[in-house]
Amino acid sequence: MFWFFAGPALILAFLSLRGERKRAAYVAERLAEPPLANPPPATVIVPVKGGDPGLRDNLAALATQNYPDYELIVVAHCAADIPDGVLPGRVRVVLAPAEEPGTGEKVMNLRTAVRFARKKSLLFAFADSDGRVSPTWLRALAAPLYESMSQSVSSSETDAAVGATTGYRWYAPDPPDFWSLMRSVWDAVIGGTFGPGANAFAWGGSMAIRRDVFYAIRVPDFWRDTVSDDYALSDAVRRAGLRIVFAPGAMAVSTAGTRGSEFLAWARRQLTITRVYRPRLWWTALAAHVFYCGGMAAAIAASIHGSRGAEWVLLAQLSPGLLKGANRATLAKAELPEHRAWFDRHAWVHALWVPLATWVWLIVLLASACGNRIEWRGNRYRLKAVHPPV
Repeated sequence: MFWFFAGPALILAFLSLRGERKRAAYVAERLAEPPLANPPPATVIVPVKGGDPGLRDNLAALATQNYPDYELIVVAHCAADIPDGVLPGRVRVVLAPAEEPGTGEKVMNLRTAVRFARKKSLLFAFADSDGRVSPTWLRALAAPLYESMSQSVSSSETDAAVGATTGYRWYAPDPPDFWSLMRSVWDAVIGGTFGPGANAFAWGGSMAIRRDVFYAIRVPDFWRDTVSDDYALSDAVRRAGLRIVFAPGAMAVSTAGTRGSEFLAWARRQLTITRVYRPRLWWTALAAHVFYCGGMAAAIAASIHGSRGAEWVLLAQLSPGLLKGANRATLAKAELPEHRAWFDRHAWVHALWVPLATWVWLIVLLASACGNRIEWRGNRYRLKAVHPPV
């Protein structure tokens, strides 16, 4: 039984390091690129549902982008969802009171907001209200889309064309208590999957798509009967034969903290959504973590019983994860230079806490294995697999 778990665990651990050098080179290359010369007119859309920590500053960051021509739309289900005193001066407010059974409130908000985008906007960008972005966030999202403008959706080279761009989030909690740091380490594992080439999905808190592509690939149709805006948009992009490109300069930061129960409920919701909308991805993660954790447990047990070889096996299994965690933090520090001080103090946890976070991943995966009901921003939803529109 020792090698049944330890063998695959070792293989998975070392295979996980594949592509880390390419990812680092890609991030460095993207960050060193000059700004997009003539960025197109854009519409930035951010849904709001209550008072997220730092909401006023988060919206202010979206309203003060280093971008020549864009509008900011704040969309909410009702006026009561927007707290007093948080809106910047440069903003349009759209309310989306309509409801559709089976469609999430956030998705309904986005479907409504795009209809109110000004006619001259050629780019749609989407942000979350709980993240803070840099002044060049919108330029970073736009650049990969317009580097390949010569490729149209209807061309024979659509498999090489860029359909959407995405950033991701980094939790930099202040104050840095245990559960807040654990959420940072846990969530960074997902961020570590983004890199060069085609990415598996776009993250809804930082993603962009050309307006003509948005309608050509029928994103509004994919945004029906779903709770996940980003998985649905990603499905539309992939089914059109287009790529999702990672934009390292489009990272968002959240400094909010969390309690243990709040973090575990949030993580379970994320993975329940993944199990319903991306079952293959969920099953792959579950199988990997069963072997990771099984290998760790087998090596620890054998070590306790005096096996020196098991100690070396445990070290060999843990080392790649520690290295990968350190690399994730190093790249995030380069992507988020304004938060350098936080990384100087706390980046170490992204290496040393990886083994513990691996067990948390397994626990949350198992917790998300049953049930299709989630609660999100005060609303309860019953998730169901979505078939692509015809």
